[in-house]
Parts: sequence; structure tokens; C-alpha cells
Amino acid sequence: MTDSVPASPARPVLDVWCELQCPDCGTALDDVDALRERYGDRIEVRLRHFPLEKHKHAYAAAQAAEEALEQGQGWPYVAGVLARVTELDTQGERLLLDVARELGLDAEEFDTALIDGRHTLIVDADQAEGKAIGVTGTPTYVIDGERLDGGQSQEGLRERIESIVDRLLAASA
Repeated sequence: MTDSVPASPARPVLDVWCELQCPDCGTALDDVDALRERYGDRIEVRLRHFPLEKHKHAYAAAQAAEEALEQGQGWPYVAGVLARVTELDTQGERLLLDVARELGLDAEEFDTALIDGRHTLIVDADQAEGKAIGVTGTPTYVIDGERLDGGQSQEGLRERIESIVDRLLAASA
């Protein structure tokens, strides 16, 4: 998922494999926000879905995030859900709809999207691609073909990503 324009060949792409019921992804969002702020439109940051079976609402949350993207509020929605990740376990889809309402999105359309499964293929494709490249947990980052696993420790990952982005931007200048 991305709220930005499609990437040009010279613009680095950072894929962020995330699960919206993962507390570590909530922490990682601060780094993602800092990267988006630092680089602006010189980098494309894409949310990639990797719902884990152990979290019963993660798959629905991923679909809801795609609906938020359709309604123009993808990253704010992700931030809203991750800020309430502990509530998601008990409130489930009700929380997903509440976050949509809080952002002024069409909650009825969210409910319909969750029922009709219109975003299922996107979530399934992300999850399959993640498995194919070795993603086993979240958050995991992929930039310039390098996979960085934040599920064990996020220490130093932002700096590593910045180093790669700076190198890629310098090479394309």
C-alpha cells in the first residue's frame, strides 16, 4: 500500500512488511514516519501485508487498510489501528470501523469491503510474496533487494535503511 505516486526508476522503494495487530509494527511506524519525512517524495514507502495466523484480526485489518488507501487515508489509518493494537484483540472489526469513522472515512464501505472481500487478493499476494522472499515475522523491511528483519530487534535498522537510500539517491544523481 502506498499513498504516493508510482515510483520512477530512480526513486528507491522501501517495502515495509507489517501486521496491524503487531505491537512491534506500531513501534516501527515511528521509524517509517521519520524516513518518509526525511526523504519526502524521493523515496516510495509501501506497506506490505503479512498477517500472522496467531492474530485473529490481522487479516481483516490488512483488508481494512487497503480500503483506507482506496479512500485516501492509508497511512493515517494504519497509524490509527497500530496506536490501538491492544484493543484490536478484543474489539476486532468494531475497532477497525471506529478508526475509519474517526478519520472521517466511509465506515459503511469498510464494513461492506470486509464482507465482500474485495481486498483479499491484495493481502494474499503480499503475504505470498513475503513468504517467497523469506519474511517470517513483522516488521520486515526490503530495500534494494536487501531484507532487514525488525521482528527480533529494530535497533540500527533505520540507520541502515538511511544508508542504503542515501547510496541509491547518490547513484541516481
